[in-house]
Amino acid sequence: MKQNVTAVFDIGKTNKKFFLFNDDFKEVYKEYARFDEIEDEDGHPTENLEALQNWLKSLFNRILEAEEFNIKAINFSTYGASFVHIDENGNPLTPLYNYTKPLDQEIIDSFFETHGPKDAFLKTTGCTDLSMLNSGLQLYWLKKKQPEVFKKIKYALHLPQYLSYIFTGIPLSEYTSIGCHTGLWNYQEKDYHEWVYKEELHKILPPIVSTETSLNMNYNGKRIKIGVGIHDSSSALLPYVRSIIKKFVLVSTGTWSIVFNPFTEHPITKESDGTDVINYMQINGKPVKATRLFLGNEYKIQVEKLDAFFGVDDDFHRAVKFDYDAYIELNKDFKHRFRWDSIIDETMPDKTEVVYDTYEKAYHQLMMELVLLQVKSINKAIGTDDITRIYVDGGFTDNEVYIKLLAHHFKGKKLRTTNASMGSALGSAIAISDSKLNSKFLKKNYALKKHTPFIIG
Repeated sequence: MKQNVTAVFDIGKTNKKFFLFNDDFKEVYKEYARFDEIEDEDGHPTENLEALQNWLKSLFNRILEAEEFNIKAINFSTYGASFVHIDENGNPLTPLYNYTKPLDQEIIDSFFETHGPKDAFLKTTGCTDLSMLNSGLQLYWLKKKQPEVFKKIKYALHLPQYLSYIFTGIPLSEYTSIGCHTGLWNYQEKDYHEWVYKEELHKILPPIVSTETSLNMNYNGKRIKIGVGIHDSSSALLPYVRSIIKKFVLVSTGTWSIVFNPFTEHPITKESDGTDVINYMQINGKPVKATRLFLGNEYKIQVEKLDAFFGVDDDFHRAVKFDYDAYIELNKDFKHRFRWDSIIDETMPDKTEVVYDTYEKAYHQLMMELVLLQVKSINKAIGTDDITRIYVDGGFTDNEVYIKLLAHHFKGKKLRTTNASMGSALGSAIAISDSKLNSKFLKKNYALKKHTPFIIG
């Protein structure tokens, strides 16, 4: 007898993942893939959209024919800040421009001359300083730089919705993709910002539907419920919002460490202008205050330097356990020793000083400084809100030193970690499900763990 499953394509910039979840949201199948990046017309690396599309279709068609599974639904979670511009025949007109691509200063200046002032704009749209990471600016840039191409655009689809479009042929927009620091949305008016209408971009942006929308389609002779897609960060937050009643913040760790506060009454404040405080959007259109820290990226850079300095293997850092005595010694006359490569902070010295006789002690110093940055990021997300619970997921949940230090700094709050390696994929499956989650969901599905602060004797 075939097992009923929900299929999810979870597309990161590096890893492309495919999951099947049963009715209890347990993973029953997965496949991973990677594709070499291609270059856009300026030589900047970007997603190989054709290879991605071919993989999606061939893999899904193969699974449809599998004897052990009966696919009832499919959904998509992907990284944000990325548009696919299609023509009247549904074919992509341009490369999928990478949000790391530099944006001409003249475009930014031109934009604010027309649609400023800058501070008011950033506050209203829940963004920090503008770049291609604010995908609305990609549309403005394309209109100014490639007007002939821009005229051919029938629809500009956020990446999750483009993947859905591949299977349905129906162009749509949804809240989580619109709301992820795009510069498109006015959080006060709960509508596209007026600049979108002035530039007539609304004409190429498809109708907005709820993220929970699904389309019942006949696909290759089978009746399947096809979701409209969801932004991966908002998707990873969804299982927590659906299963936890008390207020919390979620620290999602990885290359970026993003702290989500879905309970704030003041998503963006004047004090946060010009900082790494931004807005995301929940599936119902409500804002989520979030802070960003390039934690995983900086960790990788500094660990590589320590590995080289002490002559240890690349994986040596993974085995380092929390050393209470080392912490006490380092904390006694604490001094910032590391100069960051990808983070700017007023506490960092002019250059890095490694003054330790062991790798373990130098590693503890590194983690103490990185955790101080993380604490600052968490406190900024919490602001004045009365929040007593912190959940941590992602790669750093396996880092004992990080977790011990974090629990110590937040000893007045309850700290929990979850094993949510498939969080965004699972959230995508939940988004199009009719199932209700209860308070035991995280413990049952996410290996929820409690952490208590260490006691200084």
